[in-house]
Amino acid sequence: MVQAVFFDFYQTLCFHRHSLEENLERIAERYGVNINWERCGTAIERLFAGTSAPAPTTDYSLLELLMTVMTRECEFIKEVGIEKHVEQMAWELLQSGHYLFAANSATLYDDVVPTLEHLRDKGFKLAIVSNWDTPLDPLIERLGIANYFDAIVASHDARVRSEKPDPHIFNYALAAVGVSAEEAVHVGDTYEADIVGAKGVGIRPILIDRDGTQADRWDKTIQSLSELLEMLT
Repeated sequence: MVQAVFFDFYQTLCFHRHSLEENLERIAERYGVNINWERCGTAIERLFAGTSAPAPTTDYSLLELLMTVMTRECEFIKEVGIEKHVEQMAWELLQSGHYLFAANSATLYDDVVPTLEHLRDKGFKLAIVSNWDTPLDPLIERLGIANYFDAIVASHDARVRSEKPDPHIFNYALAAVGVSAEEAVHVGDTYEADIVGAKGVGIRPILIDRDGTQADRWDKTIQSLSELLEMLT
């Protein structure tokens, strides 16, 4: 019998309010500089490829990570053809879109709060299990959903040091809420991390495919969290 529901965080519970391109365009207009949009696509790919977090099992400093992110943001600004006010614009871009700085950069999907309320009222234990490179609890609090969860488990938390699909992060969450793998389900949008990872420790996985791009990847697939309620009853 299912007693606990685990959720991935990004693109399962929340998404970016504005795209990187939208933030960049707004900031560039304020500084009166032009963007080379022909370079932008490649520059974004390099930015995201280069800003992946270090392995959670390694010792690393959050300050060092932030410096690395800031340096790569500056490189991105230069790559799209901007030569003036690079550091200031990079800092503003982080302020506009990085979860650590921008309280309004994360937006909950409309189905999140009703689903969490229903599950809590039904007596399910709830947890977030996320690959996340900075402290996640403050963001969950700012979004107003912290009180729904019995545990918030982030991969780069010094107490966890494990990234999906590694079994340890799931076992950590199971221990945190006090259930067995057979008593839990995990909902996430990434097949390799969420489905393979949860299945590997015996947790029942459910793939959320909000935009319908992962057809036939997994037999237990939903497009909205509202569908989850029926699957658990």
